[in-house]
Amino acid sequence: MSLLRVLLVEDSVLLSDRISEVVHSLPGVQLAASVSSEAEAVDFLERGNIDVVILDLQLKKGTGFGVLRALRKILKRPAVVVFTNFSLATYRETALELGAEHFLDKSRDYERLPEVLNEISARHH
Repeated sequence: MSLLRVLLVEDSVLLSDRISEVVHSLPGVQLAASVSSEAEAVDFLERGNIDVVILDLQLKKGTGFGVLRALRKILKRPAVVVFTNFSLATYRETALELGAEHFLDKSRDYERLPEVLNEISARHH
């Protein structure tokens, strides 16, 4: 059985650590890498072998929207879980139009993250 490989794109070190703990606690799920900018994320994704991206929209350099746009050109497209503090309806609509599978608010939906990852993992296997 192959592990679900996760790329975390988050510029907050504190949140990155917390989300990493969640990912590490899930059976069958592996944190492949944690990056903090759009360019790092796109570079990692172009190399392939990622099954799911946990994606913040506001990054120190670039945006999650830029990552979503770049994913349109990648053949083996991973599932994308947007995980943001900016849960405006227009952001949600844009993210979903660009291919995000889930759109979670960090302050309201934090406890849903393991559930969403387990759901994606179950489909993956």
